[in-house]
Amino acid sequence: MAFRKIINDPVYGYITIDNALIFQIISHPYYQRLRRIKQMALAHLVYPGAVHTRLHHSLGAYHLMSQALTELKGKGVELSADEETAAKIAILLHDIGHGPFSHALEHVLIENMHHEELSLLLMNRLNLEFKGALNTAIEIFTDTYPKKFLHQLVSGQLDVDRMDYLTRDSFFTGVSEGVVGYDRLIKMLTVHKGELMVEEKAIYSIEKFLVARRLMYWQVYLHKTVLSAEMMLVKLLERVKELGVRGDMDMAADDPLNMFLLGKTAGDMEKDLDLFTQLDDTDVVANIKKWSRHEDRILRLLSEALQNRRLFKLRLQAMPIDQEEVEGRREKAMLATGVSAEDAKYLVFTGEAVNSLYNPNDEGIHILFKDGTVRNISSVDNALIHQNLSRPVKKFYICYLGA
Repeated sequence: MAFRKIINDPVYGYITIDNALIFQIISHPYYQRLRRIKQMALAHLVYPGAVHTRLHHSLGAYHLMSQALTELKGKGVELSADEETAAKIAILLHDIGHGPFSHALEHVLIENMHHEELSLLLMNRLNLEFKGALNTAIEIFTDTYPKKFLHQLVSGQLDVDRMDYLTRDSFFTGVSEGVVGYDRLIKMLTVHKGELMVEEKAIYSIEKFLVARRLMYWQVYLHKTVLSAEMMLVKLLERVKELGVRGDMDMAADDPLNMFLLGKTAGDMEKDLDLFTQLDDTDVVANIKKWSRHEDRILRLLSEALQNRRLFKLRLQAMPIDQEEVEGRREKAMLATGVSAEDAKYLVFTGEAVNSLYNPNDEGIHILFKDGTVRNISSVDNALIHQNLSRPVKKFYICYLGA
């Protein structure tokens, strides 16, 4: 009897797991940890429904990968059963390297290492456990497999990862601007000379997809209140690091979160993987609750503010923030809280937020026309996604305590 499990997903309905190896991977503790990491970090402080997890997203991306592979096979693209399984495993594990609160803390706990690198380390570890069964999946993930279009489905301008997170995040936030028509996009996928492309009649669907990305970034992912909360969390952990290094904070030496914050790990992520996989959102949330009673005024203030949603004000603008304003607001924060000039940097700070609609130089989305010609979406006549809209949008922000 063939192996078959179904999962009821609120976005797509039933997701089918029809491979025993894939089910074993889903059941592994490394993968189950994703249940305890929110997909959208602190966005639920603005959009209360945005409490879905990395596990939800990876299963959704797996589902869309399954649909895309079926569509491509129906158009005559040659795929073996092993290649299908490998591509599904690659997308299933593409985010397994995310730590607590995903992108918000990506470089706070582990400096100079992206989650994709951690995902690859964990995939290699799983490959050892499963006796080499993930070899092809790893090649697809790292873009070393001959059929390049499989990697493009996992990570590219039009990958199933983006299709799912836009669809899913739109669903859970209630922001309809993120709806992208993933089903039509998948129907329009094709492969030409080994590259993933879309058919000519999908041009407007592609444009809708790209515009939806930009709208979701500014309306949801880089919403000023979401950005304020996530930067407050970063500042809070920077304060913990500072106090810990100074010896002004009682931190259990064997706690995984403390070990990463204080740099007390082996310093080699291959050796620290098991320690890393013990971390999830609950470690940070539990500590924030504890730190809200801490004697340090800065740590207590930031913890209480996050716990009770008393968030700092944040203003986005096109020009860099004037340093005089920063100093003026820090003086006000010092008067209001009694903190020192040195500590006021935790209560008033600046930064940048950048969002790109589409970068034609970054692999690009290619349109296959009926006559066999291929063109980049940004060069199509009358296309909405032209060179001007392709430029990144940068905004500067100041985040501060007070009115």
